[in-house]
Amino acid sequence: MKRAFLFPGQGAQYVGMGTELQANFAVARAVFEEADEALGFSLSTLIAEGPEDQLRLTYYTQPALLVTSLAAYRVYEAEGGPPAIVCAGHSLGEYSALVAAGVLSLTDGVRLVHQRGRFMDEAVPAGQGAMAAVIGLDADALRAVCEQASSEGGVVELANVNCPGQIAISGTKEAVERAGVLAKEAGARRVIPLDVSGPFHCRLMQPAAGKLAQALRAVAWGEGTVPVVANVDAKPRTVAADIQQVLEQQLYRPVLWEADVRAMLEMGADTFIEFGPGTVLSGLVRKVDRSVQTLHVEDLASLRETLSVG
Repeated sequence: MKRAFLFPGQGAQYVGMGTELQANFAVARAVFEEADEALGFSLSTLIAEGPEDQLRLTYYTQPALLVTSLAAYRVYEAEGGPPAIVCAGHSLGEYSALVAAGVLSLTDGVRLVHQRGRFMDEAVPAGQGAMAAVIGLDADALRAVCEQASSEGGVVELANVNCPGQIAISGTKEAVERAGVLAKEAGARRVIPLDVSGPFHCRLMQPAAGKLAQALRAVAWGEGTVPVVANVDAKPRTVAADIQQVLEQQLYRPVLWEADVRAMLEMGADTFIEFGPGTVLSGLVRKVDRSVQTLHVEDLASLRETLSVG
C-alpha cells in the first residue's frame, strides 16, 4: 500500500473543526497552541467559536485550515499511521503539505499563510472578486467562455482544474457572473458560486505575488522527507529554491489538481488520505480514478477507520 497525503484548501472550513481531536489528543492541542503563539492572537478560539463570517476571511481561513489539517496529521502520525510516498495540497493546502513533508516548520507555515491571506485581500478586497465551479464543460470550452466574458469587461480565468468536468473560474465579480451565464449557454450542467473571499489563482492576484516572494525568502526552508507535488505544474519537488518559485506563481496561476492526482498515481500511490475538514479532495481523486482507496482524518471516527486499514 503506497499512500499519498492530501491537504484541503479554502472552502472546507467550518466553525468547530478539529475540536474533537484537540479534546482527545495532546499532540493536536499542541499544534493549535503553537499557532496561537506564532500569530500573536487566539486563532484556536476563532476556529472553535467563530463567528463564521470572520473565519471565512482569507487571512483567517488560511491559517485555520493549515492548523486543523496538521493537527489531524500529527495525531495520525502519533498513533502509528504509516508514512506517505508523496504529499500534495489544494492551493493553501500545499503549505500544509510542505509542513507535513518537513520543508517548512509549523510556525513558519502558519505565519506564511496568514501573510499570504493578507496580501491576497489587499490585492482584491473582499466583495470585489468571485469564484465559481463550473460542472460539465471541458477546459477548452470554458477557456473560450472566459475569454468572451472578459472581452465585455473585467477579468475571468480558469482557476482550479479539479477533475474531469469540474473546473473553477476566478475574476472580478461581474465577469465571473457573466461567464457563468455563458457557460450554461455553452452546455455546462451547473455553475456553483464558491464560498471564498477573493478571486484566487488568476492574474488579479499578481500584486500579491511580489509581497509573498519577499515573505518566502525570509523563511528557513528544509529539504523534504517526501516530495510535494506542486499545483502549478504537477511536478514533485523537494528542493527549497524550486518550491519558493512555484508557491509565488501559485497565487496567480491555476491549480492543476487533476494533473496533481495523475502525477501521484504515476508515482505508484494507491491510497489517498485527506487530513483536515471534509472530503472534497477525496471526491476529486475518485473522479480521476475510481480504483484507488480514499480515506480521511478529521475526527475520532475517521481516524479510527483510517488507522484500521493499516
